[in-house]
Amino acid sequence: MGLVGLSAEAPRTVLAVLHQAHSTTGRIGRLLRALGYTIDVRRPALGDPLPATLARHAGVIVFGGPMCANDSHDWLQRELDWLDTPLREQKPFLGICLGAQLMARRLGARVHVGEGKRGEIGYYPLNPLPEADALCGEAFPRHVYHWHFDGFDLPAGARRLAEGCERYPNQAFRYADNIFGLQFHPEVTYQMMCRWTVRGAHCLDADGARPAHEHLEGWRRHDAAVERWLNAFLPTWASGALTSVSLAFAMAAE
Repeated sequence: MGLVGLSAEAPRTVLAVLHQAHSTTGRIGRLLRALGYTIDVRRPALGDPLPATLARHAGVIVFGGPMCANDSHDWLQRELDWLDTPLREQKPFLGICLGAQLMARRLGARVHVGEGKRGEIGYYPLNPLPEADALCGEAFPRHVYHWHFDGFDLPAGARRLAEGCERYPNQAFRYADNIFGLQFHPEVTYQMMCRWTVRGAHCLDADGARPAHEHLEGWRRHDAAVERWLNAFLPTWASGALTSVSLAFAMAAE
């Protein structure tokens, strides 16, 4: 599926919540700009306020970070509380890694360190469920890029979209029609991966971490499928059209 355009009436700004000074929106930001959206970047950890309403935003994407969703930082608690805004206003929400964990916690689920403190750093396989492949006309990726030691339980009322290993069975979920959480990082570009494996080289000795050369080899093998899926998913998500996809899937499943 190719990139689709925007209606003249739709909001053309997406809120991007980042958690470090040097973090970027990566491929997601590039794709959104190609679609005609502008990106409103906020960094709550550095003192940026989050908007009281998302009326002027098409949706919000909460990206990852090295902190844990259970940490006691004041700014993190404010961000956690703020997640009531997309829930209340039923705006498209996409949580990536930490962002997914924060939303899962806001929905009442447990966020926890993986069994044996074993993480997922590098490419790992996952198993999409039928709804995942039906979301946007492009197959959900089967191998995805991770960088985490925490996972989350499936929130009550949410639907699992993709399964992982025993330690991290919840790799993607959907809550209501507009809330999506991904444990993995579809935004990562080759340049970002090179930067992460250098700046985060100390993490590559941890249990569950792939060596740096396997990250780059995995990108060459698996990234094309991730990019195809993201090209199809992102405009459908931002336009709110996934609501009709959900209804169609539910009717077909009956």
